[in-house]
Amino acid sequence: MSLKNNENEHPRILIPELCKQFYISGWVTGTGGGISIKYNGHIYIAPSGVQKERIQSEDIFVQDMNGIDLEVPPKEKLLNKSQCTPIFICVYNERNAGAVIHTHSPEVVKLSLLNPENEVRIKGLEMIKGIFNDELDRFYNNDEDVIVPIIENSKFERDLVHTFHKTLKKYPASSAILVRNHGMYVWGKDWKSAKTQCECYDYCFNILIFQKTHLIQISEHNK
Repeated sequence: MSLKNNENEHPRILIPELCKQFYISGWVTGTGGGISIKYNGHIYIAPSGVQKERIQSEDIFVQDMNGIDLEVPPKEKLLNKSQCTPIFICVYNERNAGAVIHTHSPEVVKLSLLNPENEVRIKGLEMIKGIFNDELDRFYNNDEDVIVPIIENSKFERDLVHTFHKTLKKYPASSAILVRNHGMYVWGKDWKSAKTQCECYDYCFNILIFQKTHLIQISEHNK
């Protein structure tokens, strides 16, 4: 493993740094969540089932787009590749993404519990301007509606791939998919875009939760 030019932008540096930030944000607690970055045609993937805030550069898996491992962590570490990998690859193939982030954000889970429908609509919020419309290849305006699909959870993440693929086709504009009672996948043309959108989605979901719970309280009070 050798890091040369633009070391700070290399996935072996970025992934541990981002995982630590996501841990502080409460998105990858309890070893949950994951991240993958495409770099020079290779896919860099965080390991599964580890304390994300303690990931080291040497812990990262590297594979090609066909799933062939190119670099793996030292054997004595007994690490496994992220269980999210099949979904990461699905997004890379369907959206030509440069990075995919998977969070276990409490806001996402709360919203999925409050929203029994198969999609969430974000409207009227300034932070919409930080969310990318994949179909139109531009960021949303704050007077546009953002529709985010919700799919049902499964025991293993590999079992979500078929539903995930269908949902990507059904919602060509979406840059995120929520998994009910589980978390969220967000992607972008690069890691900066994916991270920014993660933050914007989480912000908007927090506001939606406030709106929905406030309406429930008013409804209960008026009964």
